Amino acid sequence: MTGPTQHLLDQALKLPPEERAALASELIASLDGAADQDVDAAWAEEAERRARKMLSGEDPGHAWEDVCARLMAEFGR
Repeated sequence: MTGPTQHLLDQALKLPPEERAALASELIASLDGAADQDVDAAWAEEAERRARKMLSGEDPGHAWEDVCARLMAEFGR
């Protein structure tokens, strides 16, 4: 890490936890590049589709206990 980068890190570590979290989130997001609006729109559409199915009763979902038990059995924990 260069001197200026280390200085910046030292300053960032003095911030309150909420501000450090926001800063970290922004830095990580900057690594992904520009947001793909098509992907964002597709995810929003999928979330809406799933919500409609749940709210209509077509897909009531699964109890967390069942999902957890299935994952534990599958991954051996």
